[in-house]
Amino acid sequence: MSAGAALQSAIAAALANVQDLTGVFDGPPARAAYPYAALDATTENDWSHKSGDGREVLIAITVWDDQPVRLHQLADEVEANLKELGGADSWQLVTMRLVRRRVVRDVAGPWAAAIDFRARMLALV
Repeated sequence: MSAGAALQSAIAAALANVQDLTGVFDGPPARAAYPYAALDATTENDWSHKSGDGREVLIAITVWDDQPVRLHQLADEVEANLKELGGADSWQLVTMRLVRRRVVRDVAGPWAAAIDFRARMLALV
């Protein structure tokens, strides 16, 4: 399994512990009740070293909600859960860093918290 796929599965499992989320999806769902999270960890770069394989994975998590106060609380919980994330199926998680977090709103729609991380992983032998 690729590093991104393994990490995406691990993140989805970790976000399932966030009580108020109605679901965690691998992309924008066709229909879902607020609040929910959409996640993408498919952008990978080589981070190998002389004697082993490694990947740098860019993670984009978007939490959608129609209540901005709750959205900020959920974004805090998402960050806290990812700080405690261990390894992922045959990959060692070396670092998980927050790159950016911002909250935006579509004028006619819900609020969104975009939370981006950078993970560096090494393949377990």
